Amino acid sequence: MHAPISRRNFLNGLVLSAAAWQVPGAFAEELTRTPAQTEGPFYPDKLPLDTDNDLIIVNDKLTPAVGTITHLSGKVTTVTGSPIRNALVEIWQVDNNAIYLHSGGGDRKKLDSNFQGFGRFLTGSTGEYYFRTIKPVPYPGRTPHIHVAVKIKGQPKFTTQCYIKGEPQNERDGIVRSIRDPKQKAMVVIDFKPVEGSKIGEVAAKFDIVLGMTPAS
Repeated sequence: MHAPISRRNFLNGLVLSAAAWQVPGAFAEELTRTPAQTEGPFYPDKLPLDTDNDLIIVNDKLTPAVGTITHLSGKVTTVTGSPIRNALVEIWQVDNNAIYLHSGGGDRKKLDSNFQGFGRFLTGSTGEYYFRTIKPVPYPGRTPHIHVAVKIKGQPKFTTQCYIKGEPQNERDGIVRSIRDPKQKAMVVIDFKPVEGSKIGEVAAKFDIVLGMTPAS
């Protein structure tokens, strides 16, 4: 016969069960962490006057940047799925002529002065961020990509890159190929899908960033 369950053990079991339901991620499998990637040599050596999350329009100019308008969004979370608020997300990338904002990032005569090249966004209560930019294009030696950094107070800066799913050059790109874990690679190789109803061919991409940290209370 089984030993009888004491009232104390029964109540303790209820408390533990309740805790499992109330604590985010308790007994749950951790999410796949976003792989860190090199920052590269072309983080802006001089930040533009306009550093908002709309890279298509610089300040109050009327002429937009050349390229396929892209809506890049996602969430920054911990491995348990808890949102990280007040994280500063930064992106930088080449313009449609494959020139970086960095002074050494290509032929300055070809630089699209209407493309901001760099932007920032502070995550909200659900860890969300959003940028309006252009679809990345390749440049010599690299597949199309967008650099992404996350800065959180009291934590080291996290840097990664995101890539276009289905882009043939991904298989020849050494930085992409350095990601050995298929699940981690799938985290950064994302769909750039056409925006339904867009008359100018806009696309949208979702890039969620999962960090191995516990958010401050």
